[in-house]
Amino acid sequence: MERPLWQWVLGWVGLAALLATLVLYAASGLLAPGWAIALLLVVWLALLAVAIWLLRSRRPLAVLLVPVAAVLIWFGALTAGENLLGWTG
Repeated sequence: MERPLWQWVLGWVGLAALLATLVLYAASGLLAPGWAIALLLVVWLALLAVAIWLLRSRRPLAVLLVPVAAVLIWFGALTAGENLLGWTG
């Protein structure tokens, strides 16, 4: 059964929101060291692959969860780095 158009639109909105989180990941260089930025960008690319896979597998509404996960991972990584590894801005 084909999904309604509104679900596809929301899926693409989720993908656009994920693209917006790239700014957070790229700006992490103000706080995190280079190796952590590289690792975060690899994680972001993996999340992008998941979002594209969800769109192609006809689960567009699930894509809305990917940018939420991206922000939570980013915030968690920077908070852990600041508290456990002494990263400072």
